[in-house]
Amino acid sequence: MGKVVLVTGASRQLGGRFVRRIQRDPEVERVVAVDAVKPPHRLGSAEFVQADIRQSGIARVLAEHAVDTVVHLAVTGGGPGSAGARSAVKETNVIGTMQLLGACQKSPTVRRLVVKSSTSVYGGTSRDPAVFTETTQPKSLPAGGFAKEAAEVEGYVRGFARRRPDVAVCVLRFANILGPRADSALAEYFSMPVMPTVLGYDPRLQFVHEDDVVDVLRLAAGEPRRGTLNSGTFNVAGDGVLLLSQCSRRLGRPTVPLLLPAVTWVGSALRAVGVTDFSPEQIRLLTHGRVVETTQMRETLGFRPQYTTAETFADFARSRGSGLLPADRVERAVERVAGLLKVDAGAGAGAGVIEGAKR
Repeated sequence: MGKVVLVTGASRQLGGRFVRRIQRDPEVERVVAVDAVKPPHRLGSAEFVQADIRQSGIARVLAEHAVDTVVHLAVTGGGPGSAGARSAVKETNVIGTMQLLGACQKSPTVRRLVVKSSTSVYGGTSRDPAVFTETTQPKSLPAGGFAKEAAEVEGYVRGFARRRPDVAVCVLRFANILGPRADSALAEYFSMPVMPTVLGYDPRLQFVHEDDVVDVLRLAAGEPRRGTLNSGTFNVAGDGVLLLSQCSRRLGRPTVPLLLPAVTWVGSALRAVGVTDFSPEQIRLLTHGRVVETTQMRETLGFRPQYTTAETFADFARSRGSGLLPADRVERAVERVAGLLKVDAGAGAGAGVIEGAKR
């Protein structure tokens, strides 16, 4: 008998992609796609069940289909919209996860649970370390928003793992997900014609490609490969980092540096009109940045992303088209200025700069 995989959040872009991919695996017999709304995309041969995981009926779905593997992708940051829509997303993240875990705990057939989380659980302050590992405790717990919800979800998952030690549990903490089809708040920010930034800060950022997200979810949902272990908590990100200033140049989109209070006001205004979810936690990310260690992802989980952080961003940038400024010309200009500064520094005492100014 093949595996029966239940996937939550199937109506979102990422959930739909994973549903279509996992059903092609030979060891998978059936895929049950679950969401509260009908998907706008095709799901292949998967069986779609319209169900709200915030309701106790999700237990009946697990029982009727004899599900043995649950992939929980309905933990999301949502998108721009009204306060009521954000409230529903929060309930799905927290209450929905509680209901789903309760159903899994009672199910005699469930043997594996995969949960999509986020590196935002580490928070982001000036007192945090330069690089987070899976065991790093944040200096300050997230005060609200998706980061706090993701931290609560992980707490419930740890409790479930203690109560059901027979179930293999894998939590994947994804860095910011980008790609041609990315629909996250950060993707919306990078798509703005002019990007507001925090004056005096140039944060380091990490990205993971949406194709790599699908691949690592598939790896976590199956039996572990020889010499690997896909139970536990893992940071997932592409190699390397990019500065926010590098991102803006590669997009060809100018930035407007603002004092932090002004950025906060702009973010509130953009949220109010539904342009983008420029939330306080995103402002913290664009102030202090966030970089995670991925050794456990490579050595224990046995996953190596196809895309680096820079390659992920390049693929995303190509899908967004040209910005207000020609990206290639901006990049060449910055490289020339950097080269001149290096030469001048080597000449000593700024003599090269003075001579160049005379010429």
